[in-house]
Amino acid sequence: MHAAGASHTPRDWHLYRGAVVRIRFEDQSVLVEPRPPGTTEGAFPAAVGDAAVHVITAWNPLGRITPDDVNARAQQRLLDEIRRLGHPWWPAVGGDPRGTHQEESVAVLGLTDATARAWGRRFEQDAVFAWTPDAWRVLACDSDTVTVQGWAASTREPSRDGVTTFPDRRASQTRKRR
Repeated sequence: MHAAGASHTPRDWHLYRGAVVRIRFEDQSVLVEPRPPGTTEGAFPAAVGDAAVHVITAWNPLGRITPDDVNARAQQRLLDEIRRLGHPWWPAVGGDPRGTHQEESVAVLGLTDATARAWGRRFEQDAVFAWTPDAWRVLACDSDTVTVQGWAASTREPSRDGVTTFPDRRASQTRKRR
């Protein structure tokens, strides 16, 4: 893993580096997991081409546990802005690999890293993700810290009970551990 700007690394950076994200494209849901740098497993979505997909959330600003209704309103404001600006987007859920912590998110096409970080700052987030054909990157919102990793993408999303589903709103409302 490569990390730049490590002196400004957000608290709990290791949790972001290990996070997984599920993105619901029109025809399938894709689970993206970090891998060692230079590794890519699975297919990058054809719907995206070669562009970066940035994953952003408005949940739990400043890393604090926030009531579900406050999180839902903040996420709606984020989606409203994305829609207003006309960026293609897909629903997403990010969290730990075991699924014990999940946050409703959005996967956006057509942003630069700087713009994605700015939206993260606006919604008081520590980090956003950037997925490209050759890397999975974790970008700090308040510094130049970045971790570059490889990725694995699969269309199967096994849950603890063995059912393959995309998390609905209720499943995405688990709380951030702090």
